[in-house]
Amino acid sequence: MPYSLVSAATLGFDLVRLPAGRAVAEVLLTGLGADEAAIGRLAAVHPARGLDLERRGVRAVRGRRAREMAAGVPHMRSAADAGSGAGDRTALLVAQLEQGTIGDAPTLERLLREDVLGSEHPLRAELDVDLWDEATEVLADAAVGFWAAGVLPPLVRRDLTAAFDRAQDAGPLATPAGWQLGPAEDELMTFLAAVRDLDDAGRTRWRFAVDEGRGAQRPWATAMHEASWAAHVSGRTRALAAAQLLAVQAFLDGGFDLRDGAAGVWNAVAGCVQAVVMADLLGEESAAVLVAPRERALPA
Repeated sequence: MPYSLVSAATLGFDLVRLPAGRAVAEVLLTGLGADEAAIGRLAAVHPARGLDLERRGVRAVRGRRAREMAAGVPHMRSAADAGSGAGDRTALLVAQLEQGTIGDAPTLERLLREDVLGSEHPLRAELDVDLWDEATEVLADAAVGFWAAGVLPPLVRRDLTAAFDRAQDAGPLATPAGWQLGPAEDELMTFLAAVRDLDDAGRTRWRFAVDEGRGAQRPWATAMHEASWAAHVSGRTRALAAAQLLAVQAFLDGGFDLRDGAAGVWNAVAGCVQAVVMADLLGEESAAVLVAPRERALPA
């Protein structure tokens, strides 16, 4: 299944279950919010700068081989195949949800190159093409390297991510101003801070809240679609995607793990984010469905 900015919550479902999913979110957030200075910093650390043609060719081959190895990240299909002989349908489903991703490294890279840094980026048509391409390569390598951190040899992973890490040494590459999070930015940041600061009791409340709301799965999916459509028609898809990626980081910083992601806690958090960011355009009934877990989990 290809990723898209419209379905950023689906991408988030994968990222909260990957070993370096938080870092993948950081790469994508950098692309979404990059200004001219950030693009310049990224391009400046491109590892092929100053290399002759032969050494550039060697680097290109290494990059292709690393991407071939990245295919080893378990996919929903491969997780199902691995457990097909187990005979326990419930155990198979759990393995799929905990271990298998919906997308893969090629679809992630396509998302970065074509959606995040494509023609809809506000600076795409204004900056030098070569500079833009160098910055894109740095981000693409880092996205793949972090995505596949669980299966790549450490040296291969570092070869892909080192340039991005160097670019960050001088400070953050993107800020909320670049994401243009919309009229509910303050409420969103307050909600994400509450998730990030959860203790054991707080995480347990979220798990109970998810269990209590399992009967409302169909209305939840419809409400998520309504919020995504509202973002699309209002030109706020990139803002909503940035909000979901920030939620990935808050979810992991708050101590949730891949089991929580697979068990529905991520969906609950992602739904709250949809409702907060699109509150001005979302119907009351849909908004109530999406924020219901927050009302049960976070004390007033």
